[in-house]
Amino acid sequence: MSLNSELIVITASSGHNLELSKKFINIAEELDIKCEILDLTKLNLPLFNPRNQPQENIPKEIEIIKRKLFRTSKWIICAPEYNGSIPPILSNLIAWLSISGDDFRDLFNGQPIALATFSGGQGIELLTSLRIQLVHLGSQVLGRQLSSSFSKPAEVNSIKDIIQRLMQMKKLEI
Repeated sequence: MSLNSELIVITASSGHNLELSKKFINIAEELDIKCEILDLTKLNLPLFNPRNQPQENIPKEIEIIKRKLFRTSKWIICAPEYNGSIPPILSNLIAWLSISGDDFRDLFNGQPIALATFSGGQGIELLTSLRIQLVHLGSQVLGRQLSSSFSKPAEVNSIKDIIQRLMQMKKLEI
């Protein structure tokens, strides 16, 4: 991961959502936005388990990711719908991030985030579930979201519009 990006695209897939993430990155770069991908499939995070006293055993990768996310002003999350909801790899990251400090909302409070999916269906359950969770954590989730599939590929204009809208948002100071 680079030192300072304006935009980070978090991907929870090594397949079609990684490809979608790369489309977001390419278009953001065309717009002269410093950006990067955080590929969750390349991380080796342990499964969050509250019985293991996780507040005392925060993985080093979580500390590194958390610092990076605090320094990055805008996030896009590209994730597949998994059994009608959020994929486990993304839920696991959110769980670790939320317990890694004194305030479970600290990282997410006021954070501008856009949502996108490539899904075998429409991905609406993922987008809805993820929006509910992120709003609960205090995030500003962009109203426009991207749902793409084999029958409805992501359009360049839609990706560009989402990036431009997201970049206009400011992190709320709480």
